[in-house]
Amino acid sequence: MKLARMLVVCSSLIAVPQAWAQKWEFGGGVGGGFYTSDNVTAPGGSVSAKIASNLSGSAWLDNNGSGRWGGEVRYDYELGDLQLNGGGTQASFAAHSQAFHYDFLYHFSSVESTVRPFVGVGAGIKIYRGTGTQVVYQPLSNFALLSQDQDLVPLISAGGGVKVKLASHLMLRLEVHDFLTPFPKQVIAPAAGAKVGGWLQDFVPMAGLGFAF
Repeated sequence: MKLARMLVVCSSLIAVPQAWAQKWEFGGGVGGGFYTSDNVTAPGGSVSAKIASNLSGSAWLDNNGSGRWGGEVRYDYELGDLQLNGGGTQASFAAHSQAFHYDFLYHFSSVESTVRPFVGVGAGIKIYRGTGTQVVYQPLSNFALLSQDQDLVPLISAGGGVKVKLASHLMLRLEVHDFLTPFPKQVIAPAAGAKVGGWLQDFVPMAGLGFAF
């Protein structure tokens, strides 16, 4: 009887970590960010305001759960100069952004599947920060000023992709996200009498690796 009990206990101890082995996923990826633009209008006309396309990186902690639903906490870092364009003139200012958000995930196949397509939606915050050097005169400053400031705005996240199991604890992750935020008026500050509004969309295709544990 004692031997039987010991075998049951040992089997339970082995089964517990195996049951939890695939519950969590930690990973990171790299890709590129592609922003939409908006117009800054003033009595003298209008110019296009946007954030230049550049590299993007991300890290996530994913709870896969036991079914098809899951969720992840995510951090994103993205380079991208602030830009104004109009009348054959361009103004540019170095900048980057950071985002923190939680996304709900729905997988179209079970956790045991080798290929798991998924979609996700969530919300959080994004911080735009101008890091360039201020100059005495900036082109197109009668429309807006590109500033060494920061702007914290709400963020909506939507996207999807696929997870491909490469080994028991390693997976390839390919995905595309659409990050939406209000226009960052602190770092692209409209001049007196000028107006800008609406939302910016940031389309980010990305490839990464996830480690299940």
